[in-house]
Amino acid sequence: MTTVAPPAADAPEEDVPRRITTNPGLTDRIFLAWAKGSGAFVLVVMLGVGGYLAVRASEALSTAGVSFLTTESWNPDGGRGQFGIAAVLVGTLLVGGIAVLLAVPLALGSALYISEYAPRKLRRTLIGMVDLMAAVPSVVYGVWGYKLLQYQLAGVARWLSTWLDWIPLFEVNGVDPNDPLTPPLVYTASSLMAGTVVAFMITPIMCSIMREVFDQAPAGEREGAYALGSTRWGMIRSVVLPFGRGGIIGGTMLGLGRALGETITVYLILSMVFEIQPRILQTGGSAVAPMIALRYGDSTPFSISALMAAGLALFLLTLVVNFAAAAVVARSRSGASS
Repeated sequence: MTTVAPPAADAPEEDVPRRITTNPGLTDRIFLAWAKGSGAFVLVVMLGVGGYLAVRASEALSTAGVSFLTTESWNPDGGRGQFGIAAVLVGTLLVGGIAVLLAVPLALGSALYISEYAPRKLRRTLIGMVDLMAAVPSVVYGVWGYKLLQYQLAGVARWLSTWLDWIPLFEVNGVDPNDPLTPPLVYTASSLMAGTVVAFMITPIMCSIMREVFDQAPAGEREGAYALGSTRWGMIRSVVLPFGRGGIIGGTMLGLGRALGETITVYLILSMVFEIQPRILQTGGSAVAPMIALRYGDSTPFSISALMAAGLALFLLTLVVNFAAAAVVARSRSGASS
């Protein structure tokens, strides 16, 4: 009699996690391709602009050398050492800094009011008004500042010069602030006036960005703060502002980027002086963008190359500002969550 052995038990197989895959539909693939193509197109355009400026500026940069960064005067046809961006670059930073210092409190307060305090029926109207202000052309702000605002602020400039003239920033050369016969025109066409008008221009943009980030603050943390007995301001200070830090910084840097590149407003208000002018109340100043608009029409081919070099410097400066803002926002809580 033959005995048949039972089959050996199969060895246990290892548990291998199944790979999860997705099969996007046609609309998802189209949207993904469109998004990637748009991002690549923006990058190509930015590189094209930078490359064009670099090629056109090569002649002037090779002639000027390092003196292009240290020379204050602007006479490209005079040769090496006769033209540079030291004065206009300092003036650009000065006007942009004044604009940001004045715009940040206005934008932050407006954003907090719309997001946290405004009645629901009024909130939509305020949002529309802020967005409409951001869409106003810069020439409108420029004409308003040139014809009205700077003359209304002449008294403020006189007060600053009278009481703070011991600070070099607020000193006005050749003017006695205590002389009642000093004409108001002495305090117009200054960096302070140009920066103030630019501040009104960039405030709506900064406010919109900050408000959108404040609205994304977690509702659970808001309610938790109230449950612990916090007041509304306490909740804003402990929840909304820490969460929206990235939006505050990002909106500020974006406004600074626009302020640095503003042309027509600064061109209308500021009296161009090609020397480093650190006094914000003194009539006269300089900036890169208005200088290009002022000198482009009657420039020789070499002068055009010098203007392109100045534009390249401004382009790189705004890129640094925007990349720094993007890095800070990405490290923040609101930026990481979005």
